[in-house]
Amino acid sequence: MTKISVFPHVSPPTPEKRSVSDTHHGITRTDDYAWLRADNWQEMFRDPSLLDAGIRAELEAENAYQSKLMADTAELQKQLFKEMKGRIKEDDSSVPMKDGPYAYGSSFKLGGEQPRYFRMPRDGGAEQILLDGDAEAAGKAYFRLGGVDHSADHRKLLWAFDDKGSEFYKLRVRDLADGKELADQIPDTGGSGVWNAGDDGFFYTRLDPNHRPSKVLFHALGQSPESDRLIYEETDPGFFMNVDGTRNNEWIMIGINDHETSEYRLMRAGDPFAEPKLVSPREIGLQYDLEEGGDIFFILTNADGAKDFKIMTAPASDPVRANWQELVPHEPGRLILSVIGFRDHMVRLERKEGLPRIVVRDRNSGEEHLLSLDEEAFSLGLSGSYEYDTEIMRFSYSSMTTPAQVFDYNMRTRERVLLKTQEVPSGHDPDHYVTRRLMAPATDGELVPISLLHHRDTPLDGSAPCLLYGYGSYGIAVPAAFNTNWFSLVDRGFVFAIAHVRGGKDKGYGWYDDGKRAHKMNTFTDFIACARHLVAERYTAHDRIVAHGGSAGGMLMGAVANMAPDCFGGIVAEVPFVDVLTTMLDASLPLTPPEWPEWGNPIASADDYRTIAAYSPYDNVAALDYPPILALAGLTDPRVTYWEPAKWVARLRDRKSGDNPVLFKINMDSGHAGASGRFSRLEEIAYTYSFALKVTSFALKVTGKAQLTGDIRQ
Repeated sequence: MTKISVFPHVSPPTPEKRSVSDTHHGITRTDDYAWLRADNWQEMFRDPSLLDAGIRAELEAENAYQSKLMADTAELQKQLFKEMKGRIKEDDSSVPMKDGPYAYGSSFKLGGEQPRYFRMPRDGGAEQILLDGDAEAAGKAYFRLGGVDHSADHRKLLWAFDDKGSEFYKLRVRDLADGKELADQIPDTGGSGVWNAGDDGFFYTRLDPNHRPSKVLFHALGQSPESDRLIYEETDPGFFMNVDGTRNNEWIMIGINDHETSEYRLMRAGDPFAEPKLVSPREIGLQYDLEEGGDIFFILTNADGAKDFKIMTAPASDPVRANWQELVPHEPGRLILSVIGFRDHMVRLERKEGLPRIVVRDRNSGEEHLLSLDEEAFSLGLSGSYEYDTEIMRFSYSSMTTPAQVFDYNMRTRERVLLKTQEVPSGHDPDHYVTRRLMAPATDGELVPISLLHHRDTPLDGSAPCLLYGYGSYGIAVPAAFNTNWFSLVDRGFVFAIAHVRGGKDKGYGWYDDGKRAHKMNTFTDFIACARHLVAERYTAHDRIVAHGGSAGGMLMGAVANMAPDCFGGIVAEVPFVDVLTTMLDASLPLTPPEWPEWGNPIASADDYRTIAAYSPYDNVAALDYPPILALAGLTDPRVTYWEPAKWVARLRDRKSGDNPVLFKINMDSGHAGASGRFSRLEEIAYTYSFALKVTSFALKVTGKAQLTGDIRQ
């Protein structure tokens, strides 16, 4: 590893070692930094001022250290922020979506950090601001809106907010006639609610002290929250739960799931006192989702070995599994992602050969047609409609070079109407850029897709720097979508690449299965294979690849840092899940029991323990010459708790060889998603990109091609 000389010589924080040991399955581990976890973490998430003074001092010391090391990028950060902000239409607005007498949408005002929600007459007219996020956020260090849902009678607005970053949302109700809040305030919710048919109450999920949505309740307007009726309580801490409604306002659906099993309970929206009816009891490995279809439900399921899912139907009056009938059969390699039902049509979003596509089905004739799209790699979004009895559905399209476009599509006439193209105020010419899709050979012969973006003038001789992004967990596929922020790197000669590694569903459900539990190592070796393929194809060189991932993608960063540190010139790990074994051994943490199907249960299984121990980044830190590493976190993050990256950074510094620094920046006013305002978030991205530019500038200067703030194409 080439020694990076772009960082000043500043002594890093050295947290005290306080050894704590644990033994599981006859294996003993010692943790010198377990004390960085706050004993009162539940209370601290609600009130950050309760954080232990000693822990706070350590975190503030880390912020001071990274600030010194990054001080020379202050002007670069401002420049990057200005560029990224310049690509955003500050007073941008969504295309309103019709619902009854109105059309509803969201917008930003000039300089605004938070969205505003508005409505206007269905066929055009003056806007009525229903909720102003900037006004609600005034005076708060952190503020994020949750769900915003108007009632079917269009008289009330149910909305949620979180002002700590801990994702305990408060629900409020606003009278849309006068804009005043009703007295109803529901704390500790999952962030959304569903109106009943009478619009005089709503269903919601209540979070327990360990941040689990354990109860579904019904709140009658004007009543005390203490008297809210319990609809259903989930006693298994290994399952997530949510409550949702249907567009025809007939049904309330309680969805219960982990990462491989699901269960639904139904009740009429007009009868909040009814007992929810079980559709199909949970059966390990059986997944299904319900979608309205009038007198039937469409059921998207993997039942009967349909690994890439099929669509079935059942009568709405009795949708138990015995009544399911096949409509769209399973086709291996065609992963059906979602279904939307309309009166006369059914629309599905699916992925085949690694790319998304939309299929429209006429419910009467059974005829299907495919929406045609052109580019080599692209992203599709299915927005659907507020309305059920309509011929019009909405979808979005973009690619890494093409700004997002929003279309209304007539499912009967097949007419496509472009409603909006994303504006880039500072200018964007797609012809200046190239997007490609490469296939990297993995160690076992599988081909791993890479989505690629670079400027046409960027030399492809191995000299270009590269930001290589990856995730690879929970079956989440990373779309090859348009992102204006990337151009601050691409216009400086970077190649921007997305590694579609196993653990996502980019190539079908099997791609997910091959990157979880006992097969998790494939996620990491796939990412390393992508880095090596980019070098072999002369897109970049190893000393100028900056690896980037967040959350479970941050775990990916920690794992590849241990497995192949010489493959990367720098690593950025945002809110990184790096202490996997310790977290999966602690059933009290918010996400641990629901995560066991994804990672394994090391409490119950010695094999799972050994599997996780083999890759858990914190457990595998060694005396290696790591590249420069940047870790970022949020103090009140309930998903990846702050102490995971804090401990990881401390152990890296203690054990690594070489002089490359490890930086840790923690936002003391935010949680998992970082800063809540759109411009505040850009400042965080500008910081991350300045790190990428800084660590690659040494390698580029060696070739005489770059300055820290320069454009290597000049």
